[in-house]
Amino acid sequence: MPDTAYLASVVAIAAVVTWTLRALPFALLAPLRASKVVPYLAAGMPVGVMAVLVVHTLRHTTLTTPPHGAPVAIALAATVALHLWRRNLVLSIAGGTAVHVVLASIVFAG
Repeated sequence: MPDTAYLASVVAIAAVVTWTLRALPFALLAPLRASKVVPYLAAGMPVGVMAVLVVHTLRHTTLTTPPHGAPVAIALAATVALHLWRRNLVLSIAGGTAVHVVLASIVFAG
């Protein structure tokens, strides 16, 4: 069993690291607000998030076995339709995910 001084130092180091990691984002807010990169990222991130989600979903889609990617294709169409209709990223992602989950687990479950 480790001695008390060792345990106290481990707890102290863990506390300092935890506190630092939690305080760091607040310390970086002021320089980020003055940055020119943040507005650029705010404009481009929704498209980037959607692209990553589409690639990740389609990468695991098998077209050679039933249901031949039908749940994914229908959910992708629903996501695109929702986004074109409402232009709301959260609604598009949540709606497409809901359609995919329902189709994959209830309708097309063999």
